[in-house]
Amino acid sequence: MRTSRVRAKLNRQEPILVTASSFQDPAVFELTSLLGFDAIWLDLEHHVTSLEKAGELMRAARVGTSDIMARPAKGEFLRMSRMLEAGAHGIMYPRCDNAAEAREVVRWAKFPPLGQRGFDGGNADMPYCSMSMTDYLEMANRENFIVIQIEDPQALEHVEEIAAVEGVDIIFLGPGDYSIACGVPGQFEHPKLEAAIDRIAAATQKHGKAWGMPSGSPARTKNLLARGARFIAHGADIIFVKQGLEAIQKDFAPLGFTFDPRLSTTVSAPLV
Repeated sequence: MRTSRVRAKLNRQEPILVTASSFQDPAVFELTSLLGFDAIWLDLEHHVTSLEKAGELMRAARVGTSDIMARPAKGEFLRMSRMLEAGAHGIMYPRCDNAAEAREVVRWAKFPPLGQRGFDGGNADMPYCSMSMTDYLEMANRENFIVIQIEDPQALEHVEEIAAVEGVDIIFLGPGDYSIACGVPGQFEHPKLEAAIDRIAAATQKHGKAWGMPSGSPARTKNLLARGARFIAHGADIIFVKQGLEAIQKDFAPLGFTFDPRLSTTVSAPLV
């Protein structure tokens, strides 16, 4: 089984940088992993990626050093073990409501005694029946990580109990959905979100866990790191491509080239 880059940095209390990939092209995952990012965020909550395609993308990433952090939709507990067996090191669980739901995530993502994940061993994570059962179970529980998302004010009321759950490693604020639930959509530095950040930071510090959120810039990231964040998500391939194409238009328009755009050039919100 591959060791986890994220887990190693968590153990050393170093900052972790994750980037997202929305394109279902193995080359993008291969390139990102070869560049050595800590993890690639593979989203199956909002995107149409199948588990079969997700397995192909994870396989491409294994040529490099990046972990895969896979996100199922809320309540898709059965999917989590399949994501892990396909080679994901991390599970990001969205829209968690309370500690009971967080414990359910741990139950499906961890082997006994931490959870009740079922054993197979014939997939990429073991990999392919190449380890003893005892070594694999111990290593999987040690190397895999669980990220729990807080995405509305009601869930924030339970963040202290969620952070205390054994097996939960990271609490992650989803600022998009949280800002919508607070009635301030897209205002990612609104006092309501700043208060949520402070409460998450205090809860994770109390229980020895890490916390993080998406960040749109180095300056914002510096602020978050100063407040104790160690798990930062920045950027996505679809945004990078869009910005690159817009830069071409900006550079070439003065030369007389014209375009017929159908899209707004408004900066997109961070992934949540």
